[in-house]
Amino acid sequence: MTASEADTLTVLLLEDEALILWDLEEELRGAGLKTVAANSVDRALDLIERRVPDVAILDVNLGAGVTCEPVADRLAELGVPFLLHSGDLDRSGEVIRRFDVPLMPKPTPAYRLVEAIRALR
Repeated sequence: MTASEADTLTVLLLEDEALILWDLEEELRGAGLKTVAANSVDRALDLIERRVPDVAILDVNLGAGVTCEPVADRLAELGVPFLLHSGDLDRSGEVIRRFDVPLMPKPTPAYRLVEAIRALR
């Protein structure tokens, strides 16, 4: 991927923890990627309907028994590549197995997430 291609790549971030979301946004922007951020399933689905992202990073567990599954389903319907990002692999098992996508455990250094996102394209 050339630098100009990376500049046009838009990454949807779905993460319920504000500090992690902010950190991911900063790191991806620093790598020349555009980001749109959501802290809930509803917000992520709204962003997708407004503008389909090129790729996505989805936190699996969003608190209170909520998972990223509806967002992952929508991205899959649209053919948008995504990866799952989870700090709780034990509870995430069912969702992780359902989707044949890369899984990045938390914490993962930002540069590795950038590499993984670029590999999806």
